[in-house]
Amino acid sequence: MANYYKGKYKVKNKHKYVGDVNNVIYRSSWERAALKWLDENQDIKYFGSEEIVIPYRCATDNKIHRYYVDLWFENSNGEKYIIEIKPKKETAPPKNPGRRTKKYISESLTYIKNQSKWEAAQEFAMKHGLKFDIWTEDTLRSLGIKILK
Repeated sequence: MANYYKGKYKVKNKHKYVGDVNNVIYRSSWERAALKWLDENQDIKYFGSEEIVIPYRCATDNKIHRYYVDLWFENSNGEKYIIEIKPKKETAPPKNPGRRTKKYISESLTYIKNQSKWEAAQEFAMKHGLKFDIWTEDTLRSLGIKILK
């Protein structure tokens, strides 16, 4: 993500946050903007950040890892979501440049790792009555969430 940064988000509506309200970490400006949107949105009853941990087997090394889901929330209709925030380019296989460059190999491994995480998240969501979604820059814009450049 462009202009990557991290920090602690200060929750305004503490009654809505499920988890440690004093330790809400964001790992990008997009996550921070989404947290602010969830916090201030009247249609969101509850939300959390990195409060759900899903074990998954990564296809790159065949080992079990822990996936900390970026966000989860429950809306006023009672629908519950787990959300991953990623740049759109990381949700599709990398373009093959015709040779195996370091960049292409790295992007391919990231894509495979993400696919392993998202498959586990989808299974977790179905098992627990949740919906899993990946929010890209397009999703954020469509929700009216301002993306910092």
